[in-house]
Amino acid sequence: MKNVRVLIVDDDPAIRKFIRANLEARKYEVILAADGEEGIKAIENELPDLVLLDVMMPKVDGIEVCRRIRTWSEIPIIILSAREGEMDKVKCLDCGADDYLTKPFSIRELLARIQAVLRRTHETEGNVIQSTYCRGDLTVDLAKNKVTLKGEEISLTKTEYKILTYLVTNAGRVITPDQLLAKIWGAEYIGDNHMVQVFIARLRKRLQDTSKESKYIETRSGIGYTIRPAQETINS
Repeated sequence: MKNVRVLIVDDDPAIRKFIRANLEARKYEVILAADGEEGIKAIENELPDLVLLDVMMPKVDGIEVCRRIRTWSEIPIIILSAREGEMDKVKCLDCGADDYLTKPFSIRELLARIQAVLRRTHETEGNVIQSTYCRGDLTVDLAKNKVTLKGEEISLTKTEYKILTYLVTNAGRVITPDQLLAKIWGAEYIGDNHMVQVFIARLRKRLQDTSKESKYIETRSGIGYTIRPAQETINS
């Protein structure tokens, strides 16, 4: 992990010092920012590989930082927050964060989360099925990693695309939340159903699939999710 650069954005100098010391001891490169404005500038100027982002900060809070960054970058963001409420977590994930860790946390847990997010971000999509999923206005080109809706390419985050790909390659099958968590995030996330709910909702919004009568992704109450079978599959 010698070349991984981590930006820590937190207004508490003790937390910055604690995280920095532990990351540098493990050969991470560390950049520091004391508030949201500094954090945004650091992301723009330093282009780190991952951001650890506090929520409650002066000038610009973590939620707004996350929203602004997501307008132009898919850099992995892990939220660090003293708030434990489910709605706080959902709000952070909905603004584009990749993960959420509640303070106080152990360095062991933080390192595990960092490694999991980096693994999801950088893992290659080898052995991709060479076909294109088509249903209605939606086309998913698995070979080119391209999604189009009504003939226009749409932008998905890496996590959203991985969820869609997993559903598409299992079209017609019901996938449980734990299966999605294990496949997309890792086995250590099993049981965190709110994570799945937030990302499925975001994916549906991107696909304009938010009506009561779903065109693509269906929820099977108490079981999981499924994407309707393709109307046409074109082999590459």
